[in-house]
Amino acid sequence: MNRHTTDEVVMIRPVAFMYNPITAQTNLYQQTDDTDPEVVQAKALKEFHSLVEALENKGVKVHVLEDTPEPSTPDSIFPNNWFSTHEGGTMVVYPMFTENRQSEIQKFRADVEKIASQSQKDEKLFTIIDYSRNRDRQQILEGTGSMVIDRKNKVAYCVLSPRADKELFLRFCEDTGHEPVYFQAFQDGVPIYHTNVLMGIGGENAIICLDAIADEDRKKVVDSLKKGGNNIINISLDQVKHFLGNTLELKGKDGNNFIVMSEDAYKSLTTEQKEQIERSTDIVHVDIRHIEFYGGGSVRCMMAEIF
Repeated sequence: MNRHTTDEVVMIRPVAFMYNPITAQTNLYQQTDDTDPEVVQAKALKEFHSLVEALENKGVKVHVLEDTPEPSTPDSIFPNNWFSTHEGGTMVVYPMFTENRQSEIQKFRADVEKIASQSQKDEKLFTIIDYSRNRDRQQILEGTGSMVIDRKNKVAYCVLSPRADKELFLRFCEDTGHEPVYFQAFQDGVPIYHTNVLMGIGGENAIICLDAIADEDRKKVVDSLKKGGNNIINISLDQVKHFLGNTLELKGKDGNNFIVMSEDAYKSLTTEQKEQIERSTDIVHVDIRHIEFYGGGSVRCMMAEIF
């Protein structure tokens, strides 16, 4: 069976994190107010360091890369959207929806390639699959934001949206050997922009909001998850707004898996859901309320796994 979790991630320390009005056009979870941008950045940086510390305390190797003021990349704190790595010596680079997110590739690619190559030094080949130029063809696929991958079963789940082109998703699955499962999903009647907003898959559990999935697609998704042996933990549409779907399972220094979520997500858990999760994994939760408010993403988006 393929390895589902890793103990190594890349994170980007922000220098000018802020509300991005361009990405907000398709991300209904982003919010804004009249807070001074320097204050927003300071609060986001404090929250970023809290997550890094929590991961390192569990024994995760965290590669922290430094952002730069120019060119402006206000969402660089979410690196999982522009690259992913996979067992067998593969790194994939993705086309981003907005220009200021596409700029993240040029900023950080060389450093990430070194990290991934070193991690996979024992593989016979190190292969980079680069889809980033497909942005010129209006084909977007924003990494493990647009896709949630069941690595142990080699299945990729994808909510089709302006951030996830069906043809490019199917090409990814063909190139990397994943079985594709694509569907539509909605929050308050609005298409959900990223799959990892409504679901996260761990070694045993799949946290997912079934009510968000279009009626005609729901059975297909459930059947696929059950076929893979996943224990389905169903969450509500309101819990999605608290970023309970945006979680990631990692491996700690003790060899056991643990799940990472935000403090807001943790507080939204029902007693039954918490008990279900803790049967197989510890829960690590960190307060990142300002990153969630202005960025419209949560802890899963802040960590890009290295396999």
